[in-house]
Amino acid sequence: MLLCKRILLLLVCLTSILPLHAKKIALEVYAALPSASMVRVSPDGTHFAYRHHDGKQDLLLVREVASNKVLGAIDVSEIDPKNIYFLDNNRLILKTSKYMGLYGYSGRHNVKAAYVYNVNDKSIRQLLIPGYGIYRGQTQVSDVVGVKLGEDKVMMPAYYGQDGTRFESPVYTLMSVRLDKKREPRRLTNGTHDAIDFFVDGDGELLVQERYNNEKNLHRVQVRDGRSWRDIYTETTPIRTKSFVGLTPQRDKLVMLMYDNSGRNNYYTMALADGKIEGPIFVNPDADIEFVLTDIHRVVYGVKYAGFYPDYKFFDANLDKTYQGIKSEIADHSIQIADYSPDWKNIVFHIQGPEILGGYFLYNKDGFTNLANQRENIDVSDFNPVAIREFKANDGLTIPTLLTYPAASGRPAKKLPAILLPHGGPEAYDHYSFDWLAQFFANRGYLVIQPQFRGSKGFGADHILAGRGEWGAKMQSDLNDTLDSLVVSGEVDPERVCIFGISYGGYAALAGATFTPDKYRCAVSVNGVSDLTEMLDKEKYDHGSDHWVVSYWEDSMANKKVTDDFLESISPINFAKQVKTPVLLIHGEIDKVVDIEQSEDMFDELEDEDKLVKFVELEDEGHHLIYPQSRLKLLQEVEAFLNKYNSVSTVN
Repeated sequence: MLLCKRILLLLVCLTSILPLHAKKIALEVYAALPSASMVRVSPDGTHFAYRHHDGKQDLLLVREVASNKVLGAIDVSEIDPKNIYFLDNNRLILKTSKYMGLYGYSGRHNVKAAYVYNVNDKSIRQLLIPGYGIYRGQTQVSDVVGVKLGEDKVMMPAYYGQDGTRFESPVYTLMSVRLDKKREPRRLTNGTHDAIDFFVDGDGELLVQERYNNEKNLHRVQVRDGRSWRDIYTETTPIRTKSFVGLTPQRDKLVMLMYDNSGRNNYYTMALADGKIEGPIFVNPDADIEFVLTDIHRVVYGVKYAGFYPDYKFFDANLDKTYQGIKSEIADHSIQIADYSPDWKNIVFHIQGPEILGGYFLYNKDGFTNLANQRENIDVSDFNPVAIREFKANDGLTIPTLLTYPAASGRPAKKLPAILLPHGGPEAYDHYSFDWLAQFFANRGYLVIQPQFRGSKGFGADHILAGRGEWGAKMQSDLNDTLDSLVVSGEVDPERVCIFGISYGGYAALAGATFTPDKYRCAVSVNGVSDLTEMLDKEKYDHGSDHWVVSYWEDSMANKKVTDDFLESISPINFAKQVKTPVLLIHGEIDKVVDIEQSEDMFDELEDEDKLVKFVELEDEGHHLIYPQSRLKLLQEVEAFLNKYNSVSTVN
């Protein structure tokens, strides 16, 4: 054991020696949720909060930094928070998301809400409640866009009807909500049917409203002009091209992100006085800006760049210098900013890599303090190394790729069995991290291949746009080309490759089994799409044919050339007869993103064609596999499936 100096004496002892023979880790360890997540620091830096899982309890804990003493603890298993943050030193906002029934409406819905938790009196209360001063039939009432702490109020958008509860055509408006007691929220503006966001000043007064009319494809930004609104920006577009994400410290400009002529997603400002656009700022020719860093008032302090490793840039030169110094001290690790105090004197870093498997560290003038660790049941010696490589598609496009090697294998590896693991989205990308699935597969001896195929974001507009209309075509051949390169180099055994994916990755797995049936020994689709025509019909039913979401999917799948014949030609469900390999279908029972019928129908088609197929339903699980029991069931089924079918001796 060596005292690690690379993180400025982080007060942890770690080993960098990998075992000669990797031990088999229990499935329960990989299926478990992180023991610590959402670590946040109070504004004065004296205490911190986080969500704690230990397999038995699911708690929100608040601790003192100096002594680690518990100041508050509540069971959050029922409300299931997805994000938390401090409002002041003694109160936190919990943003929750949970599948549940909605009074007056059939079925289960993904209901997003916000709660305020008081550390002093240990009370917790939901802020906006559908049917209590706002429209009953809404599921997303969790966003706080402004804070008025002096008056114990927050500003939250919501749909509002004339009677406050039921109205056939409610408007989206901004509500003032009490923090200290239960009171009906007060409407701050009349609202409109096409409002989508609001921005307020430091006193909580409404400054800007953003609108998008799906019928007219009209995107507008309006500023308050007395009692009326004045347009400072209008654009007719089927899909919004500008993302408004915050305000400058003087609150005289909006901050927006957009792809420009450089092909990168860059930072711009728009003046509230006249709509003048300035920028780009913080231009990085090698990276897109992924999002901005803001405070609870939505004031922007810096940006995060997309990439396998996160990177940041700040307006404050001293802060920027501090971050760059820390980054240089911890090479080969992912260093993500998890939280920060309003004055940036206290910063929480989330660090992942070969020597720290998900640690949260508080940095301030006193140096680093270890606050919490995510994976207490996995030793650093059991981390399977991750490498970044680039491969070329047949048409010359560069495919950035993450490779996770079994810990005991050499590099370059020699004829390893492999798991091809395309990500979901498809407009998403993989990060360098402790990926529980990739680490599980590598622990079982597989080389895990994660290509960032065309259509993935994070690598510039050209990379995204190259994927338009290429579902089942070049997006799929990018996966095959990456795999072929590793076969040619001798690292992968072509007779032992399984393709596994979730969501869009599940579609890619089914496309691999149907369109290139000789390339893979088996295929696993989790919450995957099999029928694009049916998927698009459901989006039209849920949102309306003129909604921007429908336009986006039409553009992504068919590059605006949408016909039933084309969608059918790239839908795996129509090619079940071509499948030669065993297929495992897994789907969440209450998935609201990709309907479970996508897997049920694919299963029926494969059975009708007498193919080797198994279908597993994950009870009470949605799209994102958020419950450990669902992850464990998935790993159990996948391990049994791979042991049965992904070996050289297996005969199709």
